[in-house]
Amino acid sequence: MEPSTGKPSLFRNILARALLFGVFILVLRFAYVVTITGESCNRGDFCFFSMPQSLNFVIPGAGVSAIVGNDVVSRSDPRRELYTSKEWIRAVHFYSSVFQDLISDGYLSPTSKSLCVETPLGQEVFALKEIGVEDSIGVFKKAAKPLVIKGEGHQIPFDDNTFDFIFTGGGRLDASSRPSDFAAEITRTLKPEGFAVVHIKANDTYSMNSLLDLFNSCKLVKMHDMDGYDSSMPFVREIVLRKETGFLNHGGKKIPHGISGKKCSVPGHKRELVEKAEPLIEEEPLKPWITLKRNINNVKYLPSMVDISFKNRYVYVDVGARSYGSSIGSWFRKQYPKQNKTFHVYAIEADKHFHQQYDLKKKTVTLLPYAAWVRNETLRFEINRDPGQEEVSELMDKGRGMGRIQPVKSSGGEVDEIQGFDFAEWLKNTVMESDFVVMKMDVEGTEFDLIPRLFETGAICLIDEIFLECHYNRWQRCCPGQRSTKYEKNYGQCLQLFTSLRESGVLVHQWW
Repeated sequence: MEPSTGKPSLFRNILARALLFGVFILVLRFAYVVTITGESCNRGDFCFFSMPQSLNFVIPGAGVSAIVGNDVVSRSDPRRELYTSKEWIRAVHFYSSVFQDLISDGYLSPTSKSLCVETPLGQEVFALKEIGVEDSIGVFKKAAKPLVIKGEGHQIPFDDNTFDFIFTGGGRLDASSRPSDFAAEITRTLKPEGFAVVHIKANDTYSMNSLLDLFNSCKLVKMHDMDGYDSSMPFVREIVLRKETGFLNHGGKKIPHGISGKKCSVPGHKRELVEKAEPLIEEEPLKPWITLKRNINNVKYLPSMVDISFKNRYVYVDVGARSYGSSIGSWFRKQYPKQNKTFHVYAIEADKHFHQQYDLKKKTVTLLPYAAWVRNETLRFEINRDPGQEEVSELMDKGRGMGRIQPVKSSGGEVDEIQGFDFAEWLKNTVMESDFVVMKMDVEGTEFDLIPRLFETGAICLIDEIFLECHYNRWQRCCPGQRSTKYEKNYGQCLQLFTSLRESGVLVHQWW
């Protein structure tokens, strides 16, 4: 009689079915990952393997700890896909390396209370926590909790002197529409002797000095160039700053470099730009109305040579503006390279004939209906014309003579009394060194009074770029072989004025 085999067979059948069921589950999960999500099994959402241990960390604060990782972020939470994406991992690795180097250099420590400013997703905060800097948080206009809370660079939602370490990366200070406020908020919330680290795109000396002017209560500790981690910012300049104690900011107006009393010397980084400027026209042109006008095509504008991002305000001052279309509308608005910055425009024009035009431009242009002069006093203002220039209707701006505050005898022009003002002192009270200031000056000979006054008062150091028309006894368009009698200066004296400005480090261009 053969032995019974019923029980072992039953056991084997059950075991085989269990194994087949397990294989079926594996295949089903794999098929779901590949066909539905398009991901491979490196994702913790759908495979049996857990997320890397390094992705678990605690953000202390506000009563309850928030944990980012497998334990809290559910499988349906879109953040899990973000935290495991290649872009996220690449950014975290980059910032982790940056922060580890800063720890090695002594600018950051595991106990530092840290803030990351303008971090949309929080990779910087993630990286800080990953290397052990637990007390870290980020701010952005849209919160991405638990890493990032709501706040902006120009309005950081923390008290003064809160953080030991503040970081802003990704060239976000370059892109800020309010860089001065951005820098001021970082300085305000940073503790004395604390460190601020800024990653910028710009790499020229001018922009570097402009940035340091914004952080006027901090000292430059280190500057380092490195490769970025993606194509949007392939080059990174890292700036390390330390907040100084006992700083006096002189009422918000930082004293320009090199000022001693009233006079100033133009800083070296501005002098370097003069060497890159277009050459001056050394030989007197026979047809200056053609030669000087064409020369504008040769001008090397300052914003075409450097980055002007790190400025408090952007200001254009038109001294001798005449009508809005004379140079503001026809040249500055259309041709001057502004790097997408919004400029506040001041039009200084003593001729009342043009004042009404600016009533329609009140929001974009501030009119000063006076004469730029070396002191505050009442002046005689004369409208005169070149020989051969016909009298035309007052509605036609091109036919109107030029106004001068030093009338020419026997010119037969109309004379009015106007108010003159100390232009240099006005400039010093209106702009700061941290502003970007462009000036065009066309004042019918008064430049020989105003330019020395700008040097005497130190106001010249507040101007980044000048477009100057120098008036001399030029050859007349109407009368070949004859010179204008309106001006006493000659072309050689004008050339000397331009040369002395450039030798002093002022970026000046010949205007027509």
